Amino acid sequence: MRVLLVGAGGVGTAVTRIAARRPFFELMVVADHDPARAEAAVAALGADGGRFRAERVDAADEAQVTALLERHGCDVLLNATDPRFVMPLFRAARAGGATYLDMAMSLSRPHGERPYEECGVKLGDEQFARAADWEEAGLLALVGMGVEPGLSDVFARYAADELFDEIEEIGVRDGANLTVDGYDFAPSFSIWTTIEECLNPPVVYEKDRGWYTTEPFSEPEVFDFPEGIGPVECVNVEHEEVLLVPRWVDARRVTFKYGLGREFTDTLRTLHLLGLDRTEPVTVPGPDGPVKVSPRDVVAACLPDPATLGDRMHGKTCAGTWVRGTKDGAPREVYLYHVVDNQWSMAEYGCQAVVWQTAVNPVVALELLATGAWSGAGVLGPEAFPAGPFLDLLTEYGSPWGLREQ
Repeated sequence: MRVLLVGAGGVGTAVTRIAARRPFFELMVVADHDPARAEAAVAALGADGGRFRAERVDAADEAQVTALLERHGCDVLLNATDPRFVMPLFRAARAGGATYLDMAMSLSRPHGERPYEECGVKLGDEQFARAADWEEAGLLALVGMGVEPGLSDVFARYAADELFDEIEEIGVRDGANLTVDGYDFAPSFSIWTTIEECLNPPVVYEKDRGWYTTEPFSEPEVFDFPEGIGPVECVNVEHEEVLLVPRWVDARRVTFKYGLGREFTDTLRTLHLLGLDRTEPVTVPGPDGPVKVSPRDVVAACLPDPATLGDRMHGKTCAGTWVRGTKDGAPREVYLYHVVDNQWSMAEYGCQAVVWQTAVNPVVALELLATGAWSGAGVLGPEAFPAGPFLDLLTEYGSPWGLREQ
């Protein structure tokens, strides 16, 4: 396997450090719009970097990405950029005849008249609209293969296959007790993506109703997270699992709730109130005359890079899937979860917990594709594949998962 990794930020760098310890691939080309970032990611591997090459690429330039795939003979494109670049990279992989993996899907657009009741363009719609083309070509686009979406979807498939006869509800629940020394507000993941997820209308799935939307931060609940994290208030957030799980797993209801905390939600509400969540450029004065800038890009530029916060972070992050249903005629309720301690991920890989937890899952998926344990054609989510091989290999990577009876 020869892999083109696009994006050498926090998650992309973590991908290289995890993959360097595994023998399943021949070459990994690390490409970024900033060549210094790609070179730094490869250089940090030291003696383990012999199978890696650094390149510059504009992720929005489909022809340039396709040419890079062809120049290095890469048969897989792993997208580690933010969701704005999903579609150009998705199309470039198709043009280059390569397998495609991402960790976030094509962007949504709210309904023009009833944004908090009806879906407009849903997450992933643009990709699924091209599913027949990928299937006819015998090519695979594995979408939403990070941690959430990704591992959470694998948990949903495992629950359906191994733990339940009928499922009433699948609810992804994400929470942490992470703190960052020296900052009053320092998100542990991309603020651009966090704003997109948290301020868009959340999507809920019900079997008798289909997909519908609610207001941001709706239906608050307190969820008790394992391994010492404890109770965290969680709220509805737009996320890919709600759009992916019902395509392959039979459940009456699917939700995603994020443990943001009151301070975080208040900050996001303020950004929205001021229009600082907008992506459309606004004109502002500059030293050489008026310039156009995206308010959301300004917010991101004013905050620390999450990938650089590991040394200041303390605590654990938990991604998991809560499932309620019946088994052998009796009610059952479980929480399948994966916890990463920031102290461990920093000591073992030099990566903060949230980006490491995101990065490990596409590497596991790549290895399953390389060995043939996973295979397929079309545009498929993680639920389309058997869960057992993934969870076994994740444990082999030194990062076990857990199951708690509720």
